[in-house]
Parts: sequence; structure tokens; C-alpha cells
Amino acid sequence: MKTELLSKFLELFGEKPELVIKAPGRVNLIGEHTDYNDGFVLPVAMDKSIIIAARGRQDQQASIYSLNFNETALFSVDSFKKGNSWADYPKGVIQEYRKLGEQVSGFDAVVYGDIPIGAGLSSSAAFEVAVAYLLAKLNRIKIEPLEMARLAQRAENLFVGVNCGIMDQFIAVLGKKGHALFLDCRDLSYQYASIPADEVSVVVCDSGIRRGLSDSEYNLRRSQCEEGARRLAKVLPGVKALRDVSLEQFQEHQGLLPEEMGRMCRHVITENQRVKEAVVALNEDDVVRFGQLMNQSHQSLRDDFQVSCKELDLLVEIAHSVDGVLGARLTGAGFGGCTVNLVRNASITLLFETVKKKYQAETGIGPAVYPCQIEDGVGKIPITA
Repeated sequence: MKTELLSKFLELFGEKPELVIKAPGRVNLIGEHTDYNDGFVLPVAMDKSIIIAARGRQDQQASIYSLNFNETALFSVDSFKKGNSWADYPKGVIQEYRKLGEQVSGFDAVVYGDIPIGAGLSSSAAFEVAVAYLLAKLNRIKIEPLEMARLAQRAENLFVGVNCGIMDQFIAVLGKKGHALFLDCRDLSYQYASIPADEVSVVVCDSGIRRGLSDSEYNLRRSQCEEGARRLAKVLPGVKALRDVSLEQFQEHQGLLPEEMGRMCRHVITENQRVKEAVVALNEDDVVRFGQLMNQSHQSLRDDFQVSCKELDLLVEIAHSVDGVLGARLTGAGFGGCTVNLVRNASITLLFETVKKKYQAETGIGPAVYPCQIEDGVGKIPITA
């Protein structure tokens, strides 16, 4: 696809690009709906990505062609409006640089992504981060990796209008080949944990059901968690978010919460504990324990947080029927998208064949199943390679 990207750039703009940028999608191994509760997450950067070929211009016009949508976005980097299209992502990034007082010149670009849109693998964050990195290089803007992740998140929050947490942009910037990233979403401290690639692989199964988590459903869960934290803070001084509440404290005081709110809070509190235990398991090369925690996470997302669906549950059930699958859970916001599986390497082919056969027989949908190579975060790639 890189060759096609370069050919299209040459066709549209008459010369080679100055640089090519690649930013990865992500799979969250464990830690779902914890990020906006100041909690803990454990994502990996994957080998599906957004690639942008680009060159600077002498004027203030941006011309961005999308190979995926077969259309061009044309606008001035000095003055633009939201268009409710894919072009809002680069516009949001430009706006955030301008708020910092940075000068952004026009540019020509061709963009392509092989991250399935709407599958919960964070194509939007990869796009934002790729543009942020690109503009920093073209305009000689000095920006630290952590601030680049924050800038990309602000672009999505403030311009695109999606109130996401920091995880997706963070892993797109700071992913590390062969490692998961353990992130504290409150203070953005992080550490890496190695995935034993000689023993296990991360395999993604795409349900083919595009996420149905509406803004109202997402906002309901977010508001329930925030209100739950406020109520618990009345008897637990110092609680600012659910990450500050231990399971023992929650069990003692859950009577303060309505049933639905209590379920949602219980998921977040137990999920934070699972993430911390999962990091210990990885550091001890205990892949069996890690898989058990993934299974518990799915049960909690299904029963307490109620963001699964019958297709995701079916994919998890099929995975559990395959010898060598250690853990399976939905990944992403829920109500569609993908599952993530921890699989012994010798069982990858069997999982692939079993999911393809059983899932299609049950649903009529041919699922996409692919092992993930765990990659680095955003960076330049050679133009001629």
C-alpha cells in the first residue's frame, strides 16, 4: 500500500513527498472504561496504521487526499470550519497547534489507513497523531511526546467533539515494539511490560458489527461513574474518581448507590485491580494468569457495565472452545467492534479456522481474524524502502 500511496502522491502533486509518517492503531489488552475514571489501562500499538505522505507548501492551503474515501479535503490552515467528515481530525490538530502559538503552513498530503473504521481499534487517534507528528516535522515545531498525545486528544475532544480519554493517543505516540504500555490515566506515568512473543500472541477478531455505543449510552455510563465517585466521596474523604476506591471500600459502602450505578462502579473498580494484577502477571511471565484476568474483564463488561453484545459474546465463547486460547474479551467501547485474545502460538491457526467457521455459521458474517504484531508508536518511514 505504501507504493500506491507514493504513486498517488506523484500523480496528484507532480513530485515525491518530503516525508512519510506512520502511526499505529491500538488494541487494549485490559482496562476498559477505566481511562476517563482516572484509572489504569494496558494497550499495545498494533501493525495496522495510518500512513501519510506529505510535503510542505509555500501558501496556507491544505490539500489532503484520502485513498480510503477517494476524496480530497481542501481548506486554509488559517480559517476553516467543522465539516463532520474525516477532515475534521487534521483540522482539530491544526487548531490545537495554533492555540499554542505555533505557525502552521499549508501542505499537500495523501493518507491511507488499514485500521478498520468503527472496529474499536482507534483509527481516529492514529490519524490525529500522524498529523500532529507530520506538522511538527514540516513546521519545525518542538513538542514532547507526552504533549503531542495531549494535543491530539484535545483535537478530538474540542474540535471533533468526542469526549475520549487519553489512552488511544498516548499509545499511538509512545507504543513500543514487543511491549504493552501500563498507563496511569491520572498522572500519565507509564511503564512497559514485555509480551513473551516466543510463547503467546495477541489475536484480534473483528465481529463485523460496527460500534453501536451511542453518545447517550457512553455519556450515561460516564455520568453514572462520576456520580458514584461523588457519592462515595461523602464517606471516603480524598476520593476524586473511582480509581481512589478500593474493592473493600466499595463493598462496604455500595448501599449508597442505586443498583445500576453500583454495577457500573463495580466494573471500573474491579477492572483497575485487574489491570494492576495483569502487569504483575506479565512481569512474571505468567500468561495463564493474564488470560484469566482477561476472561474476568469480559464477564464484568458484559454483566456489570453491560457494553457487550451477542456477537462479541459469541466470539469470546468460540475462542474459549479452542485449546491454547488463554484469554478472550471485548476490546474498545463495546456494543460491537472486536475481541482481543491471548493465544499460545501453536494454536493461532486453529483459532483462526474455528472462529471463521463457527462465527459465520451462527451469524452469517465472515469475521476478520488477525494476529497482531506489536509495534512502535508514530514515526517516519523511509520513502524509497
